[in-house]
Amino acid sequence: MKHFIRYIILACCLMVVTAATAQRRQTSYNNYIKQYAPLAVEQMKQHNVPASITLAQGLLESGAGLSTLALKSNNHFGIKCGNGWRGRSVRANDDAPNECFRAYRKVEDSYEDHSLFLVGNQRYASLFRLNKTDYKGWARGLKRAGYATDPSYANKLITIIETYDLYKYDTDGLSKREARKWEKLIKKQPWLVNPHQVLIGNGLAYVVARDGDTFQLLGGEFDINWKKLAKYNDLQRDYTLEEGDIIYLKEKNKKTVADVIYHEVREGDSMHTISQMYGVRLKTLYKLNRMANDHIPEIGERVWLK
Repeated sequence: MKHFIRYIILACCLMVVTAATAQRRQTSYNNYIKQYAPLAVEQMKQHNVPASITLAQGLLESGAGLSTLALKSNNHFGIKCGNGWRGRSVRANDDAPNECFRAYRKVEDSYEDHSLFLVGNQRYASLFRLNKTDYKGWARGLKRAGYATDPSYANKLITIIETYDLYKYDTDGLSKREARKWEKLIKKQPWLVNPHQVLIGNGLAYVVARDGDTFQLLGGEFDINWKKLAKYNDLQRDYTLEEGDIIYLKEKNKKTVADVIYHEVREGDSMHTISQMYGVRLKTLYKLNRMANDHIPEIGERVWLK
């Protein structure tokens, strides 16, 4: 019992530390964005590098400006010396020990050099043919071109951009005509700036509905007929999606793929919620359990899944 109590106390302490760390990280990220967003937008107007990408790389590479390289050398993008560098430099361990990194007199010089580094390297040339609002294309292109060795580099940039809404800074560099065109496009296709994350559960692709979602919007985002989307999820076409609803992007299974045979009904369960929980067609559930289509399950009742 003492060991169990000690474990609980340790777990609670760990959760407190984790929450505090996340809060500090969020605060430092927000402070960094507030301080350097105007500089990123200025670079975008001069060199056509999306402000969202510049900010996300700055946040990631410099630890929101708190890394040793950023604090002592004003290098916010982890740019190494290279053969053509004639400026100041410092040594630090990275992919190999004691590597040479560029050092700057001020942060603004780091931002300018980051833009010129991308503009002046042929391997990044294809990125400048992308739309400035295509931050996903830029993030993946940077990874493919070898900006970083981390296999998750593109996903990390995209996550930062979407978590902190950095994409909104990319429209600041557009002409009035381009901005109006972009605004009209966003009204019709809002998922372009904040797409849903596709998850896998029960062997099926699904998304979690957000406030304001409709079958029409989700259908447009994933190029699926919205009426089919409603049918896949055993819902009426006029059903109003609620935040947190699981929405499968293809027809559900005829039986569960989970390692369970039945579900024991808990408070708040319905045949539909059980159907969504296990990715099993509602019609099949009724048939498996020899139930009428209007059956209301009772707490403790077993609903067979295969």
